[in-house]
Amino acid sequence: MGNENPVKNLDEFIQKINEMKKQDKMDLSSDEDLSLAIMNLISIEEHFFFTGAKTGKEKYFDFLKEVREMRKTLLKKIIKDYEGEVWCISKHLLAASMRLMEVGTKQLGIGKKEEAYDLFEKAYNLYSLFWGLNLKLINPGEIKKIDEDALNRHDSEKKSLMGKLGDLVKKIIDCCVE
Repeated sequence: MGNENPVKNLDEFIQKINEMKKQDKMDLSSDEDLSLAIMNLISIEEHFFFTGAKTGKEKYFDFLKEVREMRKTLLKKIIKDYEGEVWCISKHLLAASMRLMEVGTKQLGIGKKEEAYDLFEKAYNLYSLFWGLNLKLINPGEIKKIDEDALNRHDSEKKSLMGKLGDLVKKIIDCCVE
């Protein structure tokens, strides 16, 4: 067992991603855009639900169903291989991230910068966890067996799990073709 983990092998990881991009197997820039579109579709589903419930008009529930099917189809483009609850966890990570961004933006608009920045950080941490799960940067099966802040059992860096994932996502997305 070596000291191998995504943080220490970041250059190798980025090189593998670059190789995959050259072979047209992966375009993280497009996947990032798609993830943001999916966040908005989740939000639209919620709005159709509440509008249908408030107005009593069933047509809004029909719209919700159509948007949900679209969201599921698009989410499959990012989440190709999953086990257990990862699909549902991923959807909720995106939804929570989107809501925290929206609340943070509202706080920023009324001059509450500290609260807004805290919400933005939390939103980005959830977004990073989404990518950490779906790029297989972390193994959800090992999370309970290791220190709560470690990426894997070989990780000894004393930075939070979310902080490490956020750093990885920034580096991965930065290296992608726009």
